[in-house]
Amino acid sequence: MSNFLNLLIALVIAAVTYGTPLLFGTLGEVLTEKSGNLNLGVEGIMFMGGALGLGGVFYYEKAAGSGANGFLAVGIGILCAFLAGAFASLIFSFLTTTLRANQNVTGLALSIFGTGIGQFIGEHMRVTEGGYISISNRLAGCFQNSPFPAFLRNIPLVGGVLFGSSVFFYLAIVLAAAMFWYLNRTRSGLYLRSVGESPATADAAGINVTRYKYLATIIGGGISAIGGMVYIMTIAGCVWNHEGLSGVGWLAVALVIFCMWRPLSAIWGSILFGALMILYLRLVIPFIPTQLYKILPYVVTVVVLIVSSMRNNKDKQPPASLGLSYFREDR
Repeated sequence: MSNFLNLLIALVIAAVTYGTPLLFGTLGEVLTEKSGNLNLGVEGIMFMGGALGLGGVFYYEKAAGSGANGFLAVGIGILCAFLAGAFASLIFSFLTTTLRANQNVTGLALSIFGTGIGQFIGEHMRVTEGGYISISNRLAGCFQNSPFPAFLRNIPLVGGVLFGSSVFFYLAIVLAAAMFWYLNRTRSGLYLRSVGESPATADAAGINVTRYKYLATIIGGGISAIGGMVYIMTIAGCVWNHEGLSGVGWLAVALVIFCMWRPLSAIWGSILFGALMILYLRLVIPFIPTQLYKILPYVVTVVVLIVSSMRNNKDKQPPASLGLSYFREDR
């Protein structure tokens, strides 16, 4: 029984670690889709965030040397990743909101474009520096270690689960709560939701549809890109790996559907998906191929989508105008 409990605790801790990048990616896409924009380029956005986030911290430490400040390094990593995702999402917004291009095609193109840009930047840094791009163990600890004191982490059973994660998990929890409050308790958040449900009605009510779509998509893309940086800095060990992020962005898109576009549901959903991602390492069944383990998050998403569609519950449906361009002259 003790071995099973230890195995379960270790699985939960690992699930939180793997789920944190997904949580950022999902929250960013939830905010984007609440405006009616369907950005399928999350994969590329997270690649750009991972490469530029690591690059920003790497060159900061190279310039500052042994005097590099860990708190500042974390801030630089977040800022560089956010700006990368915001820039990519600005391109998406211009094409889909201003030029009214097809959102599905544009999102897929952005996924390919962002993946290529992220891999190019990462490989360019590696070749330029003549080796792996990584940061010192001291700075890496600022990204990977828990911000809580040891006596909290050492509490039996619950210490490691509640207080043993990196600072990014707790930031993501705060972000999810803030996003829930914004979308449900503020006038601006209700305006954003109305834009996603019926842009024509929102426009007739005097709401600036274009501004809300741009801001939600750009900020949402920046949040998703932070998830890419978190993956590189925590799971990938602060070392650039051009294949390390493959599939994480698509999992985030699937998780948006799984959590029914609810920020708070994304918290437990990301932990569940994180557990499914690493289950093949923790629960080895000889006759089950590893590939079947890796498709479990997508299978679960499809099942949830089918069940929610059968219930026909409006609260569990996507925004009504999701993926559709708004033509004001047709209003």
